[in-house]
Amino acid sequence: MVLLDISSWWQGMDLFAKTFWAFALLFSLLFLIQLVISFAGGDGDASSGDADEAVGDDHGVGYQFFTIKNMIAFFTFFGWTGIAGISGGLGKGLTIALAFAAGSVVVLIMAFLFRSMSRLKQSGTLQIKNAIGLIAETYLFIPANRGGFGKVHIKVQGSLHELQAITDDAEQIPTGKLVKVIAVVNDSVLIVTSSLS
Repeated sequence: MVLLDISSWWQGMDLFAKTFWAFALLFSLLFLIQLVISFAGGDGDASSGDADEAVGDDHGVGYQFFTIKNMIAFFTFFGWTGIAGISGGLGKGLTIALAFAAGSVVVLIMAFLFRSMSRLKQSGTLQIKNAIGLIAETYLFIPANRGGFGKVHIKVQGSLHELQAITDDAEQIPTGKLVKVIAVVNDSVLIVTSSLS
């Protein structure tokens, strides 16, 4: 009985309405499958290829506009907006325009969200230049006038690091003293001073 009702409902529609219903139902199903796969830990977007080959210097893969996920989102909203336009008695041209606009807006919102999330991502690589101006504590004494290397503990980029340090101060800096980083040498050694001002 239910199948007969669905069949008569489908037969009662014109081709224009059937097209939007086909888009809406097919891509809604694909959207749900994609959602389940994403929650299950898989990746439903095969268009990105091998990410390991595309990633260089730990910058990640940028947001790609034309992907399977975006296509599914576009046609899902395209279909349902078209159905809403037909139900609201809008003309064919206006219905198609609104459906296209709705799908495009969803893809643009997704692009904005993914771009915003990618800005939040931090590289785990230590950028030693970020230590300039920070306060550290000597771990091994630092000889005066660049007479040798000492070590300091310093919190850079949210984590504690033990780094080599030298000083231009006239006196050695003892263990346990607070120092200020004033420069870096060869991206591996800090230049510090006991003057914190």
